[in-house]
Amino acid sequence: MKKKLLLSCLILILTVAFSFLGYIFIIFMGNYVIDDEKLVMNTASKLVDIEGNEITKLYIENRELVDISEVPDHVQQAFISVEDQRFYEHHGIDMRAIGRALYKDILAGSKVEGGSTITQQLAKNIFLTNDKTLLRKTKEAIIAINLENRYSKAKLLEMYLNQVYFGHGAYGIKTAAKLYFNKEVSELTLEEGALLAGIPKAPSTYSPIDNAEKSRERRNVILSLMGDQNYISYEEVVRTQGKTVKLNVNKKQVSPWLSTYIDMVFDEAKEKYALSNEELLRGGYTISVPLQEEVQKSAYELFQKKEYFPGTDEYAQGAFILIDNKTGGVLAAIGGRDYVPKGLNRLNVMRQPGSTFKPIAVYAPSIESDLFSPYSLLKDEKLKYGDYVPENYDNNYAGKVTMYDAIISSKNAAAVWTLSELGIANSKKYLQKVGITFKDDGLAIALGGLSKGVTPIQMANAYRTFTTQGNFSEHHLIQKITDRKGEVIAESQPEVEQVYSPQTAWDMTRMLQHVVSEGTAKNGAFQGELAGKTGTTTFPGVEGAAKDAWFVGFTENVVGALWMGYDKTDKTHYLKQGSSYPTKLFKDILTEANWEQNVAFKVPEGVNDLESPIRLTEIEKVDARYTFKPLGLITLTLEWEAQQDERVEYRIYEQSESGQKLVGTVTGKGVYEIPYVNVFSESTYKVAPYNVQTREEGVAVEFTKPSLFSSRK
Repeated sequence: MKKKLLLSCLILILTVAFSFLGYIFIIFMGNYVIDDEKLVMNTASKLVDIEGNEITKLYIENRELVDISEVPDHVQQAFISVEDQRFYEHHGIDMRAIGRALYKDILAGSKVEGGSTITQQLAKNIFLTNDKTLLRKTKEAIIAINLENRYSKAKLLEMYLNQVYFGHGAYGIKTAAKLYFNKEVSELTLEEGALLAGIPKAPSTYSPIDNAEKSRERRNVILSLMGDQNYISYEEVVRTQGKTVKLNVNKKQVSPWLSTYIDMVFDEAKEKYALSNEELLRGGYTISVPLQEEVQKSAYELFQKKEYFPGTDEYAQGAFILIDNKTGGVLAAIGGRDYVPKGLNRLNVMRQPGSTFKPIAVYAPSIESDLFSPYSLLKDEKLKYGDYVPENYDNNYAGKVTMYDAIISSKNAAAVWTLSELGIANSKKYLQKVGITFKDDGLAIALGGLSKGVTPIQMANAYRTFTTQGNFSEHHLIQKITDRKGEVIAESQPEVEQVYSPQTAWDMTRMLQHVVSEGTAKNGAFQGELAGKTGTTTFPGVEGAAKDAWFVGFTENVVGALWMGYDKTDKTHYLKQGSSYPTKLFKDILTEANWEQNVAFKVPEGVNDLESPIRLTEIEKVDARYTFKPLGLITLTLEWEAQQDERVEYRIYEQSESGQKLVGTVTGKGVYEIPYVNVFSESTYKVAPYNVQTREEGVAVEFTKPSLFSSRK
């Protein structure tokens, strides 16, 4: 009996000793597993412009910190009731809760209840991953116990409420209160606090925005738990459960006009520099971006005005991007009229580009390939290519048209014919060089007829090649990233590829400039010089309906693309008008921002400027007379009214029994003399204007020689 007593005492002493040593070990290990920096949730990263001026702090879009003193008792109690009923009694690990959860799991035959305390959840969310290994659970326990030793219960609850995720991009209870109820935390009612307490378990499932009924059911469960734990009376439970929580969703952010740009910065940091969203939010980085706030705000504000979007209802969408020609930096980006963080960025959605595709798929490659020049004559006829018969939008065909005029008037027939001459493979080779690849192999490529389409970003990048003397490089949003110590850890270094010669790029610039000044992109007003191309794709389901409307344009300094349409076009959702609307909106964005107002294109060094087109006019009549020269020679003098364009050449022909022959030419003048003329011959003459650009002759005016006696000396 005495031996048994001694053995029991020894076991008890050893148990206490090992427990004490274990506890000391846990406390000792806490110094190694707890990184105090991770507990500082306001180590925000910030966006700055190229000059270093702060634009915004990234964390304020996702988390606003609140002191526990601002959180009403009934809100604190709601979270404790559902997440950790013995929060004020345990020291980081609740063995009773673990046992209860294990018992329920065994009865149910699967995991139905968790035993983690609020402190454990805080440890896991801040310091650990979500894996289920024994090592992770051990670390979680060590961290939880040490957090309890270092911080008060009030501070731990405060950190938890600031850290937890409430869905829809809202981190922390302060942001959640503003999102769902548009109020401060201190103003939350009992039913509102209970509803918020129910979200973190499954934010998408219990979102009151997406799943109102499930959210209400979850709220009522929490109210019952609060009654069971004597935080509120059962009378309050019943009365509050009967209330309908009215949401006052605040979808707008403090700076909603920045949403697209910020998300694109997040995406680029992850894709190019392997920095996750979470790391950017916590890392204290300084991110330099080329954003121009005036343009970004102007674009956002005008995108909210329904008069710019000619849809069947108010839900027509749009996307806009503006890029710096020289650097490739994104100056402004709008992913949609109602864009929300992490939402659908329509700048990345592929659409059929319509006629905006002609310059990069047909005309620039054909010039660069030395196949045609800006004033080459192209076929403008309704031709059949197998089963494909492209038509001009106005059903008018000139027979022949210069590339210059084909671009200005957006001639479909001429574009398709030119591509047939160029070759699809050759076209795709140049498109690949400007970052556009696809599997389509039909001549409809000339008109932007692609199975998947292209994105507004791709179109802006491709057109930028015309502004950089034929060089292509990708855009970027992040100029550089520096860490807390000020050391540069990432910097934009774009790769440049020569696609077109400087001459080809300049010829395209001049032609596209006239598209804006006198062609399909005349709609709207802009004070500076602007080049660009419109594009519209039709919706066959409704006569006169449009599916996609585009304008892609550039000045000497910036290039941009603007798309508008519906996310899904059908017989009740379509655009009533085409590309004139995005053209006007593009111009108005720059005008409202007072951006690029007085800029003009400059001819690059070593490049020949593109002459304006020669337009032939008919000669109304030709006056002819004989002039007597010395030695009795007789000269036939012809006169007509010449065009003001002194580049026009006039050709004089003689028609005799032996046929027609060219007698001579004169440029820029309406006078020509034929010496040694035989006044007795029956020859006739005619004068025809000639276009030296297109090598095309105009309508000739024929006349007969005058009577010798009607002439004067």
